[in-house]
Amino acid sequence: MQLTSPAFKTNAHRAMADAGLQKALGTAKGAFLQRRAAAVAALPEFEALRDIGRDIKNHTLANLDFYLEAFAAKVEAAGGVVHWCSTADEARATVLAICQDAGARTVTKGKSMISEELGINDHLEANGIAPIETDLGEYILQLRHEHPSHIIAPAFHLNREDWEADFRRAHTDLPADRVFAERRDILSEARTRLRAKFLAADVGITGANFLIAETGSSVIVTNEGNGDLTQTLPRVHIALASIEKVVPTLEDATSLLRLLARSATGQDFSVYTTFSTGPKRAPDLDGPAAYHVVLIDNGRSNMMGTEFQEMLRCIRCAACMNHCPVYGAIGGHAYGWVYPGPMGSVLTPSLAGIEKTANLPNASTFCGKCEAVCPVKIPLPKMMRHWREREFERHLTPSSMRRGLGVWGWFAKRPGMYRMATRIGVGALRLLGRGKGAFTSLPLAGGWTEGRDLPVPEGGTFMARYKAKQKQGRGK
Repeated sequence: MQLTSPAFKTNAHRAMADAGLQKALGTAKGAFLQRRAAAVAALPEFEALRDIGRDIKNHTLANLDFYLEAFAAKVEAAGGVVHWCSTADEARATVLAICQDAGARTVTKGKSMISEELGINDHLEANGIAPIETDLGEYILQLRHEHPSHIIAPAFHLNREDWEADFRRAHTDLPADRVFAERRDILSEARTRLRAKFLAADVGITGANFLIAETGSSVIVTNEGNGDLTQTLPRVHIALASIEKVVPTLEDATSLLRLLARSATGQDFSVYTTFSTGPKRAPDLDGPAAYHVVLIDNGRSNMMGTEFQEMLRCIRCAACMNHCPVYGAIGGHAYGWVYPGPMGSVLTPSLAGIEKTANLPNASTFCGKCEAVCPVKIPLPKMMRHWREREFERHLTPSSMRRGLGVWGWFAKRPGMYRMATRIGVGALRLLGRGKGAFTSLPLAGGWTEGRDLPVPEGGTFMARYKAKQKQGRGK
C-alpha cells in the first residue's frame, strides 16, 4: 500500500467535506460506544480483568523469545510448519511460495490486518493467484479497490446505498428489481457469491488474534463464520501473525478474549472463536492437509526495550479509535496506512518511520479517552508525546512552529516576563475585540481561526485569576 500519511492534513480536510463519509461516521460510531459501555457495565470485574490483560502481555513481551520458540515447537510437533520472516518482503515471498507449491489458483482470505500491512493481495495477483476476501466488509472493499478504514469494521466509512451501488456495478447479473433495503439483503448477496469461492479455493489465509505457546494453536474471532470456512475447506491453511500475538497459555488467551469482544463490539464473546492446532489428523472429518504459520517481525523487534514497547500489548479491539474525536471526524483513510486512529498514530511511525508519518502523533486532542478505554491500558497519549519529541529533535516540524515554540520557551523560562507578556496579550486582545465577541481571523493565529472562532478574553490571565482566587480563599 502506498503510504499517504504525509498528506494527512489534506486527507483530513477532504474527509470533513465528504458528506457521505460524515453520514457513515455519525451512524456507526454511536453504536460501538453504546454497546461497549453496556458490556463493560455488565461485567463488574472488567477493571480487574484489564490489569490481568496488561500483565499477561507485559510478561509475554519480557519473555518473547522463549514463548515464540515454545509456540513454534508445539506447531511442528502437531505437524505444522513455522516460517520466521524478518521483513515484509520475506513474508510475501513465503506466502507466495506456499501457494505456488500447492498449485493454487485461488486463495480465500479471512480478515487480516497483517495481510494488509504486507500487501499480500497485490503480491498474489501480480503472480497470477486470485485472492478472494471473505469477510463481508473486506469483500465490498475488494470490489471497490479500497483498503480498510477501521481495524475491526473495514467498511466503517460506507453507507447502505454504497453497498447497493457497488453490488450492482460488480454483479452485473443482478435483476433490476433486486432490493437491498436491509442488512440481511446485503449478507444474502455476498453469501451467494462467496459460497462457490470457498469450495474452489486451494489455499486459505487467515490472520490470528492470538497464538498460544502452550498448545501451538492459532486463534481467530469472527462474527460471520467465514474464518472457519477459510481455514477448514482448502487443502492448505496459512495463518499470518506478527510476533507479539503470542500468549503463554490457554487460560491467558481466554482472559484476553473476555476483554477483546467487549471492547471491540460490545459482545460477551464473538459469534465464532476458533482454535486451530496443526493440520487435519487421521480421525478428523475436515480440515487442511497442511498448516503453515508465518511469523512476521517487520519492525516490531525494534520497538522492544524502547518507550514504544507497550504498543505491542495491543489486541486490535479498535476501542481507541471508536472513542477518538479525531478519528470520529475524519475516518480511517485520512491516516494514510493500515492502522488508523490513536493506535495507528503510535504504531505507524514505529513501523514506517517518523520521517514519513510525523503528522500522525499530532492528530490528537490528548483528551486521554483512548487510554481510558484500552483493554490492556496502553498509554497512547504518552507515546504520541514521545513521537512528537522525536519529530522536534529531528527538525521535522515546520520552521514557523519551531520558532513559535522557541519564543514561548524563552518566556516560559522567565516567569516574570511570561506573566507580563500574557497580561499585555490578553489586554490587547480584549481591546481589539471590543464589541465582537470572537475573532474570525487573527494574525499569527490562522491555524486556529481557519477552523473555529477565537473568543475575546473576558477577564484577566489565568495566573492573575488563580492568584485572586487563592487570596479569596485565605480571606475566608
